[in-house]
Amino acid sequence: MPIEQRVISQKIGSRPAAPSPAMPEPRPEAGVPDAKPRRGRPKRLLLVIVVAVVLVAAGAAAYLLLGRGAPDGAASAPPPEPTLVAGEVLTVEPVSVNLAGGHYLRLGLALQLTAEAEAPDPAKALDLAIALYSGRPIAEVSDPVTREALKDQLLAQLVEAYEGQVMDLYLTDYVTQ
Repeated sequence: MPIEQRVISQKIGSRPAAPSPAMPEPRPEAGVPDAKPRRGRPKRLLLVIVVAVVLVAAGAAAYLLLGRGAPDGAASAPPPEPTLVAGEVLTVEPVSVNLAGGHYLRLGLALQLTAEAEAPDPAKALDLAIALYSGRPIAEVSDPVTREALKDQLLAQLVEAYEGQVMDLYLTDYVTQ
């Protein structure tokens, strides 16, 4: 019986030997694409571009929303309202306004004007008052809470109609029947 002998170049459990430097790796030909394309650079470049776009967008949004570089938050503070100085009081002749159910309201007004205002025509005030109070039920105009709400509403309309020349409203005559 012949004895068979084998030659083992590597020990059990050891690492494989490094490739010999005598044998170079084959290079791809000009027309043949690489077997391993480089994937790291395009992804990294795309990531850098996306981060740059996000930073530019965030900077633009902060600039537009938080103010245009005003020092100490001066842009966000509203300008102070001018203080109005009271002028003369314009008394408007009382007028009778028809209410619902055959009732009426005798309404007299006085307009507190600003110091800069010249005596305006009271016709606008009467027209707005008649339009606001006409046709309302007597219970509504007799209620003190509703009366104050209607007065505030009329004052807002008068300030707008007289372009800021009126600063307050007084009810000088208020009788229902």
